[in-house]
This record gives sequence, C-alpha cells and structure tokens, in this order.
Amino acid sequence: MKSAVVPTVFIIDDDRGMRQAIQDLVESVGLRAESFATGEEFLKRKRTNDPSCLVLDVRLPQMSGLDFQRQLAEAGMQIPIIFVTAHGDVPMSVRALKSGVEFLTKPFRDQDLLDAIQQALQRDRAERDRQAEIHDLQERYGALTAREREVMTLVVTGMLNKQIASEIGASEATVKIHRGNLMHKMQAGSVVDLVRMADKLKRSPRK
Repeated sequence: MKSAVVPTVFIIDDDRGMRQAIQDLVESVGLRAESFATGEEFLKRKRTNDPSCLVLDVRLPQMSGLDFQRQLAEAGMQIPIIFVTAHGDVPMSVRALKSGVEFLTKPFRDQDLLDAIQQALQRDRAERDRQAEIHDLQERYGALTAREREVMTLVVTGMLNKQIASEIGASEATVKIHRGNLMHKMQAGSVVDLVRMADKLKRSPRK
C-alpha cells in the first residue's frame, strides 16, 4: 500500500534560533521541515514534486525576501510563500500581500503560522492538480490528427456537422467520424466538456 505523501515546509531565516523554533513547530504537527540560513542554500537543494511551501524571512543578509521571491519567479520556481519578519512595515506588507502571499510579523502566534502553512500547502496541491490536468489535456490533444484538431476548433464554436463539412470541404459523414474520434481521444462526454477542455488548453502555454 502506497504511503501518504508528507508535505515539506522549507524555512529560510538567518536567525538560527528562529529557524529551529519554526522547524520544531512544523514537525510537531506531522509535517516535514527543512531549514536554510540563506536563499542560496535553498536553491542548491533539489526540489521534489511533493506539495510544499516556503516560510521566508523578509530581512536576509544578501538580499531581501521580496527580492528572493522575484528571483524564484524569474527562475520559474512556483512555491507558495509565507513571509515573516521582525521589522514589518506597511509598504512591505502591502507588497507581499499584493503578491498573493501571507505576511506574519514576529512574534506571531504558533497557530497563526500553522494556519498559514496549511493554506499555502492547499494552494500548492490545487496548483499541482491543475498543472497535472493541463499536462493530461495537452497529451490528449497531441494525439489528435491535424484534421481532428481542425474539426475540434469548429465544434467548440458551436458549428453543426453540416456547417463543418461545408467549411472544410468534406462530407458530413466524414465529419461525424472525425468528431467521434476526437471526442473519444479527448475523453469528452459532451460538447460542453470539449469546450471546457479547449478553453483550458487555450489559456495554458504550449510546450
């Protein structure tokens, strides 16, 4: 029986005592924790595909936590971040919150941090599920022939078989065959399902 995946909470804080305190707190609720003194140490660590989040001190020696967040984004590393700082000021908080992350000021309640971590991990799970779904849809779409893709494009606009046949210069019977094949390959139970899939494919970057 496959064991349940235990999420990992990464901690970056130059204060050794704070790092250890957060790690002990995280591990006390059954989560895995890894701590680092600098962002550079974290970047050297090989990431897994398991759910995770990052507890990040805003004030780091080499660069600010916000600058490090920007560096992660530029490197294509998507991970939910919880900012913590002993020097919270309003502008910094606003910048963090606009980035869609949590912001806690030291000293904070243990439960507030644990709540923020659980919310961050849930966001990461949801994003991983979304990415997996998109990858699956791209795989299905890639299995379509050029003609099936052409028919799919017209089907999702609401065109009938007869209209599609006229548009591509084929018989209605041929269009029905292509339509049946593409619905099967895309695993679409209805045109509504196909439209939803096409929309997700359109909004996702092609690899």
